[in-house]
Amino acid sequence: MSGPEPAVRHRTEGGVTHLVLERPETLNALTPGMRDHLIGLLAQASADPDVRAVVLTGTGRGFCAGADLRGGSAGGTRVAGDVSRTLRLGAQRLVAAVLDCEKPVVAAVNGTAAGLGAHLAFACDLVLAAESARFIEVFVRRGLVPDGGGAYLLPRLIGPRRAKELMFFGDALSAPDAERLGLVNRVVPDGELDRTAREWATRLAAGPTRALSLTKHLVNASLDGDRAAAFAAEAAAQEINMTTADAQEGVASFVERREPTFRGR
Repeated sequence: MSGPEPAVRHRTEGGVTHLVLERPETLNALTPGMRDHLIGLLAQASADPDVRAVVLTGTGRGFCAGADLRGGSAGGTRVAGDVSRTLRLGAQRLVAAVLDCEKPVVAAVNGTAAGLGAHLAFACDLVLAAESARFIEVFVRRGLVPDGGGAYLLPRLIGPRRAKELMFFGDALSAPDAERLGLVNRVVPDGELDRTAREWATRLAAGPTRALSLTKHLVNASLDGDRAAAFAAEAAAQEINMTTADAQEGVASFVERREPTFRGR
């Protein structure tokens, strides 16, 4: 099959899949092809037992400037349902692919994350940001409603009032301010971002992969359900997890007073 590469570089080493957006001339704005390729790569990482963590980052000055609108048909005639269908099959699928990935996903935000690009970062399990990074809820500047899961993610991360402030005004949020609000786990100097992301991913890849997957699911699901449902899900998850070799290794290492060796099984 011929054609240009979708501008997403990927490699897997040491149990970590690295996904790198590579359209620096557009601040890594996502074309439909890039978006769909990224969804496929996340699905592969989720299903591959040899992948135990994922790092997502960009090249150049931007992490991701959102969806590339330049190729759209904003001035053309729209058929009712087109926009809704495009969002369901596009931006929402991408954010869901991150949330549903069975491996922990670390965002290494190297620069501007705007619109869908910001939501792509916020969907990740852990977010590292370079000091120069900034986050922009850019939709209001274009007269648009936030999409790509923004109105779902932001209130759950920082509460409705802060979410409305960011979405109503569309002001750029610095990395330190994003950390203060709880949108970012840690801000690091620009030159240390890659190294820190590798260190975090290496630690995750050495962990009990299935336990991390179940923990991710429990935390994400807890934001949408009541206490009874959360407690039932927790009990079921622990029941499933106790059948894994890693859980048995963890208990054995405790009894034997040694460090565990987890193999992701």
